[in-house]
Amino acid sequence: MGVICPCGVRVAAFALRENVRFSGVNGSIRGNLTYAANVCVTTLDTSTLSLQFEDTETPDQYSFLFTANAITSVQCRREGQNCVVTVEGTGIIGMTEYAFVAVFRDQVAQAANDIVQDFIITGYFDQTGAVPVSQGSIVALGCQSL
Repeated sequence: MGVICPCGVRVAAFALRENVRFSGVNGSIRGNLTYAANVCVTTLDTSTLSLQFEDTETPDQYSFLFTANAITSVQCRREGQNCVVTVEGTGIIGMTEYAFVAVFRDQVAQAANDIVQDFIITGYFDQTGAVPVSQGSIVALGCQSL
């Protein structure tokens, strides 16, 4: 029997043709986003989170893979029947470390998409608002006990 996570999130989500912003670049860049996370507040040292951006507008000019190397905070907040999980820490793109904040919304309604509310890599990248992803691709852990 597995250990129950009091607050965390599992994410396997994909979004096509989203407009995002990069620090120091005028305007937005369009591309595909792949989000992955397995985060639990009680096992931060073994939690994982990544974001891959595939630049489809100026092929590969802005493509990157961000991988968290330290997750320092996980907060779960119940909003009605939905659960919002905020994950913070640092991660690596190439050889450079950046701080990040990711906010995931697990929507309960079957007809509603789950939402990546925000994903900001400080000084590098901002997804510029909420990105809808397939229902069930974000699974919040622990909100049922809040």
